[in-house]
Amino acid sequence: MRKSYLKYFAGLLVFGSNGVVASFIHLSSYEIVLLRSVLGGCLLLALFFATGHRFTFMHHKRDLLFISLSGVTMAVEWLLLFEAYAQIGVSLGMLINYTGPALVILFSPLFLKERITFPKLIALAAALLGAFFISGQAAAHGVSARGLLCAILSAVTYAIMVLTNKLAQSIKGIENSVLQLLCAAAVVAVFVGCKQGFSMDIAAGEWLPILWLGFVNTGLGCYFYFSSIGALPAQSVAICGYLEPLFAVVLSVLILKETMSPLQIIGAVLIVGGAVFGECCRGRKGR
Repeated sequence: MRKSYLKYFAGLLVFGSNGVVASFIHLSSYEIVLLRSVLGGCLLLALFFATGHRFTFMHHKRDLLFISLSGVTMAVEWLLLFEAYAQIGVSLGMLINYTGPALVILFSPLFLKERITFPKLIALAAALLGAFFISGQAAAHGVSARGLLCAILSAVTYAIMVLTNKLAQSIKGIENSVLQLLCAAAVVAVFVGCKQGFSMDIAAGEWLPILWLGFVNTGLGCYFYFSSIGALPAQSVAICGYLEPLFAVVLSVLILKETMSPLQIIGAVLIVGGAVFGECCRGRKGR
């Protein structure tokens, strides 16, 4: 369990820098998602075979269905989230996106038969209230309505992604990560191909952040993330997941010089603070 938590935290920290790395790539959000998913998928596939693993999904058709659904929703979430980054900035986009874990908490009793505790309800209420403060304040200051909608929808698809992945009981570890990411890459490739084709104008100076986003933030990040969440309770995955937007906001303020209003800062504190409260209370009851 401790190893799974460490891998999960590593994945969250890597994912938290996605928006900052992407800000150095002057391509459309769709092109960025396509490149990251294809490069990350290739790296994971190479690691899968290099470490002596073999596919077993042929024997677990039900699990393959759930992982495929999770991959499709991950592709949609990435497309929505990176468009939100472009429209409303990394910090706002990420914080609104991370109402998704609150939805995981809300629906985990229905789909995963996990009981919602009182601390988890507090965390859920704080996250939703924080998201309301952030998005409401942003809308009042003329922030793109399209960007806000993309961020909100990305939260919904995030929740579906986590829940469907956890329904896969037999396909775990790196095989789960590989199948998930390859499925997402295929969906994004079809979308981009139909929308604009595959011709891209990439400047020489953009290849380093592209490769970093694809291999490190996506390939290794997905391995850490999806090889760990199967061993962790869905509600803990949701609560601890708020380390990602916290890291994203800190980086966006320090590196991208993004600013937040006082009400938005209160919203961020509610989101992250409620999450920490829910997980700390869970830990005390578990000892």
